[in-house]
Amino acid sequence: MNQQPTSRHWLAAAAPKAAPAIATSTVLILARIWNANGAEHSVGDAALMTALSLGAAVAGALASVGRAGDGVIAGTAFATSGALALAGVAGYADGLSLPLLLWALSTAVTYGLAARHWRTDRREATAHNRHIGERREEHAHVERVEALRAGAQIEVAREGAAYATALAQAITARSALPGFNAAQLTRAGLPELPASK
Repeated sequence: MNQQPTSRHWLAAAAPKAAPAIATSTVLILARIWNANGAEHSVGDAALMTALSLGAAVAGALASVGRAGDGVIAGTAFATSGALALAGVAGYADGLSLPLLLWALSTAVTYGLAARHWRTDRREATAHNRHIGERREEHAHVERVEALRAGAQIEVAREGAAYATALAQAITARSALPGFNAAQLTRAGLPELPASK
């Protein structure tokens, strides 16, 4: 019925916490590879990355002010815009200091945004676990009450059957004695005995 909770592997628990750093590091590494392959001081490549970054930012703004204001699409679009801007600067820049500074800044911002979602998820998980615990306690209480009630009914029935057996044995023993009058028992309030043949 109730499944035992299983603990997650430590790597599965740590992966979401490492994802922002892995993502920004991947963008930085790819941009530096792009830089080494000829993107440095290439106006065409810089214009392409600027256009892509602005396009992603506009898509994020449209998604956030749309009908329903879908936060996931807007967040994805803004993250893509930031990644493209970081890649453009890292690919175009001469040295490594500006790309590393932008990498550190984007990683910090990503962790700041992710922390808010992690807190919300943790609150929801805690509330869910609390609700499940309360329901389990309530069901366990109902089961205990019903078990007590059923046990009491069984005990009453057992005692009633023992009393009826003892009464029948007493009446049978009494009827063998001389001067037994079944009508007298009925007048005394005992149930009417079946007529003896």
